[in-house]
Amino acid sequence: MNDLNFLGLNINNTLSWKTHIEKTLPKLSSACFAMQAVAQFMSPQMLKAIYYSYFHSIISYSVIFWGHTVPSARVFRLQKRIIRIMMGSKSKDSCRKLFTSLKILPLPSLYIFPFLRFVIKNKDLFSTNNETHNYGT
Repeated sequence: MNDLNFLGLNINNTLSWKTHIEKTLPKLSSACFAMQAVAQFMSPQMLKAIYYSYFHSIISYSVIFWGHTVPSARVFRLQKRIIRIMMGSKSKDSCRKLFTSLKILPLPSLYIFPFLRFVIKNKDLFSTNNETHNYGT
C-alpha cells in the first residue's frame, strides 16, 4: 500500500504529494467550469464569493504541506485560469494585476502565509544563528 488518504490528504510513501494534487485537479477543473458557466450572469462580488467558497476552500486545505512542490504548478495554472474567467480576461493575459485588483493571494503566497504564521506562533521551536555559533552569518 503506497497511498493513504488521511483527513482528505492523499499521502504516499515518498511524500511527493503528486497523488494528492492529481486528485485535487479534477475538483478545481469543475470549479473553473462552474465559474465559466455563471460568470456572465453574476456580479464581480458574487463571483468572488463563489471563488472563495468553491475554489479557494479546495486549494487552501493543507497547502502548507504541498504548496512548495513541483506538481503544485498545475494547481497555480488553474487558479490563474479561474481568475481570468472571473475578470473576463483572455487566456494569455497576465494575472499579476488581476490578483491585486481582486485582493486574492496567488498560490505561492497562499503557501507562504500560513507557513509564516506557524513560524511566528511557534518561535520557541526554532533557534537563531547566534544561538548555534558566534560567527556573523
